Amino acid sequence: MAIRPDNRLDDAPMVPVACTRCGAGVQVRKSSWNQTSVQWTGPALSRCEERCSASQLAASGGRGLFLACSALNGSIVEAVKAGTVPVLDTAL
Repeated sequence: MAIRPDNRLDDAPMVPVACTRCGAGVQVRKSSWNQTSVQWTGPALSRCEERCSASQLAASGGRGLFLACSALNGSIVEAVKAGTVPVLDTAL
């Protein structure tokens, strides 16, 4: 059985978004209003203030749970409003 290639990014590639609070640059793709894919880079991970705070609160040597950065989320919403991040499925 052949593995089917994932070609979802061919028609709608991820686009860069920078956090307005800390400047962390990530790649973003919105498949729908409720689904957002974010690809972090090493420099963005270390630059994100909320992510760094979550790491400091984690148990020594353990990994903390970090679901999202509220500042970055706001930056993504603004990028959608500005039209720089398209929403592929606009049905609510």
